[in-house]
Amino acid sequence: MEMDENYDLTMYNNTVCAISTPYGSGGIAVVRVSGASAIQIVDSLFCGRKSLMEAKAYTVHYGEIRRSSGIWNPVSEILDQVLVSIFRAPHSFTGEDVVEIACHGSMYIQQTLLQWLVDAGCQLAKAGEFTQRAFLNGKMDLTEAEAVADLIAAQTKAEKDLALSQLRGGISNELAKLRERLLTFTSLVELELDFADHEELEFADRSELFALAQEIDTTIGKLVGSFKTGNAIKQGIPVAIIGAPNVGKSTLLNALLGEERAIVSDIQGTTRDTVEDTLVLDGMLFRFIDTAGLRQTEDTIENLGIERSRQAAQKAAVLIHLQDATDPVDILSELDDINEKKIIQIYNKVDLLGKEVRRREDDEARIYLSAKSGHVEVLKQELITYAREQYDTRNAVTISNTRHYEALVRAQEAIKRVQDGLQMQISGEFLSMDLQDCLSALGEITGQITSQEVLNNIFGKFCIGK
Repeated sequence: MEMDENYDLTMYNNTVCAISTPYGSGGIAVVRVSGASAIQIVDSLFCGRKSLMEAKAYTVHYGEIRRSSGIWNPVSEILDQVLVSIFRAPHSFTGEDVVEIACHGSMYIQQTLLQWLVDAGCQLAKAGEFTQRAFLNGKMDLTEAEAVADLIAAQTKAEKDLALSQLRGGISNELAKLRERLLTFTSLVELELDFADHEELEFADRSELFALAQEIDTTIGKLVGSFKTGNAIKQGIPVAIIGAPNVGKSTLLNALLGEERAIVSDIQGTTRDTVEDTLVLDGMLFRFIDTAGLRQTEDTIENLGIERSRQAAQKAAVLIHLQDATDPVDILSELDDINEKKIIQIYNKVDLLGKEVRRREDDEARIYLSAKSGHVEVLKQELITYAREQYDTRNAVTISNTRHYEALVRAQEAIKRVQDGLQMQISGEFLSMDLQDCLSALGEITGQITSQEVLNNIFGKFCIGK
């Protein structure tokens, strides 16, 4: 791992503590202590059957947290009965000695325990400091550390599965293979530069390097392309409900969410801005956008809402094209760039037809329903089927982090310059620069090349205690 010259490792020579469970009262709280003096400090407050200093790793000990009230009052003050877990370096989460104290979840007990630990020689941990120590001690790379935060924040099964895959090294393994092969050729090109006086010497076979550059370009391209899927899993698949005024778009949104989220009225133009909300279906997050009805109007405010509807339709992955079954109006022709989107055709208000709906031969692609009745299971199943087909990440490495995406784009730009340079037969000096740019961009993702500023930005977003 390469750091900038301003990186200060001495800040991690201390022993830190923090509450690792969510803030507030509860049945149990866990206080984590990590550092060279972790076991010694906790042992000074712990009263059990034997000293923690003698305890083996991966053992749990029952006892009391207590301390003397002072020189003039030698009677010990008992804080709580606890379970203490011991993890010894380097086989712990942080790679240091770690002690986890499971106490009762009283806010008074938690805060007092922290104060006693600080009095005994600990410092309060900063946000993400435990995970940052794990990274600096080589227990995980930067993508795996970021996956820890994603796993904590996961709200759906799909998010959890994606974060767990990255925590297990899915991205790291893929990038390690690329860097290793690229590094070999970069070394050979630079070796040629060391023997610049002997122009006849060529250590790096240009045809092999070109084939490798093409292969790396293809692999990075797949990773870059996967960001659309990864981002949708984290942010929610954007689904825009579009149609003419008064076809029941807001009613449909309310039916999907199971609550009165959008205002429903018979007056045309009621919805003048987009209304968004999310729903989890089959472990996948969907972000539904109720839009203003598309029509010609002189109302300035309504026109602003209609323009936002068009923008929402452009950004959406799925368009629910809602039409009134009693008076269908197709508005798809008024939208641009919708060829690559999933379009679900829905005919609403079938309850007003007064008779059984006669389906046409091409109606397999259409859904007939009454949003007012709240029966929208057929639509939900259609969305679930789409998500399973389009957002299956089980057999592929998927990028979901913007930082990774931006670094991969730079790496791909550099490797394309390498290919162009080889075709133009440019000198090894320029090839080496582009190869180094590619290696540097890939190294930034895993943390092999990084800076204090980048690390502070990443770990500063973690919760304290993790």
